Amino acid sequence: MSDVFEGYERQYCELSVNLSKKCNSASFLPVGDPKKQHISELTVGLDEADGLIRKMDLEARSLQPSLKAALLAKLREYKSDLNKLKREVKKLTSSSFDQTAHEVLLESDVADGSSNQRERLAMSTERLNQSSGRIMESRRLALETEELGVSILEDLHQQRETLLHSHNQLHGVDEAIDKSKKLLTSMSRRISRNKMIVGAVIAALVVAIIIILYFKLSH
Repeated sequence: MSDVFEGYERQYCELSVNLSKKCNSASFLPVGDPKKQHISELTVGLDEADGLIRKMDLEARSLQPSLKAALLAKLREYKSDLNKLKREVKKLTSSSFDQTAHEVLLESDVADGSSNQRERLAMSTERLNQSSGRIMESRRLALETEELGVSILEDLHQQRETLLHSHNQLHGVDEAIDKSKKLLTSMSRRISRNKMIVGAVIAALVVAIIIILYFKLSH
């Protein structure tokens, strides 16, 4: 397994345990600043956990297929756990906001019974809901963009492997050509050497014949 992936995984597991503890403790807190502080810390922690998940995903996709499949399966479990935590935090945030809005509304009614304040509160609530919707939409777009980036990186990795494979094949062809050249050169040298030997033998035979004829004619 990748050491980088293990490092991210260790950080995520520690963070996940801490977030679960904070989420449980926040559910027993009354509405007020301490609970808001817990929810704020939980939100920051969830963003950090998202970042670690993305890093693990990128690292897993850059590994060999034999390792990648197992790590991606593990990542799916982590993502499922993180989504559960997000739902719990969302419930805490919603209940805290509803309780706060209810208390503010009661205080407004007790103070002067003014319907204008209730309208302003309703408008503020609507604005907050719209802002929350825009934030969620922005996060969704960011996640989609990140997933697209991961897909592109995976495609580039596959193309790199294809190019490396092609390069290895070309290297093998070059080696075969070099061997063929050496073989042809060796054969050419042998042919030249054989020609020289045959020429020498013929020359020797001619000289021998001349000598024999000379002695026969002289006697």
